[in-house]
Amino acid sequence: MTQVYVNEICPTTTQGWVKKGAQLVDVREIEEVQEIKFDVPDIVNIPLSQFEERYAELATDKNLVIVCHDGSRSLRAAAWLIHKGYNAEKVVNMRHGLIRWVHKRFPVIGDTTEIENSEHTGCCGGHHHHHEHDHDHEHHHDHNHGSCCGGH
Repeated sequence: MTQVYVNEICPTTTQGWVKKGAQLVDVREIEEVQEIKFDVPDIVNIPLSQFEERYAELATDKNLVIVCHDGSRSLRAAAWLIHKGYNAEKVVNMRHGLIRWVHKRFPVIGDTTEIENSEHTGCCGGHHHHHEHDHDHEHHHDHNHGSCCGGH
């Protein structure tokens, strides 16, 4: 697969996208989703293990925010969609995934104890996928605005 650049947004920005009609696509496996779910209207679960076979179920004309546990699998799925012709302005990865979503106290269904008691390894630690843009799209840029890791 040729290199594809994926726009990434934090959970706080994701909330705004959802309010404007974006669809969340959870690529975690079914067993993971059964334990804890994002409590968001119209969320779709297509496990990464089935993604290549099922990605065409996703609308091409809708804003899609791809999510997973820590943002790594969703990044791969978002890149796959863009590689397959989905609009890179409409498909974004939610970086830091469910871990950061729970730490921000955003709505979920299920037991969050394990995530709440874990270190913040899903945010600000480890590697960060970053990319450069030739043009500015303010709704994709939330760096340095304190919505995710700024100020911690």
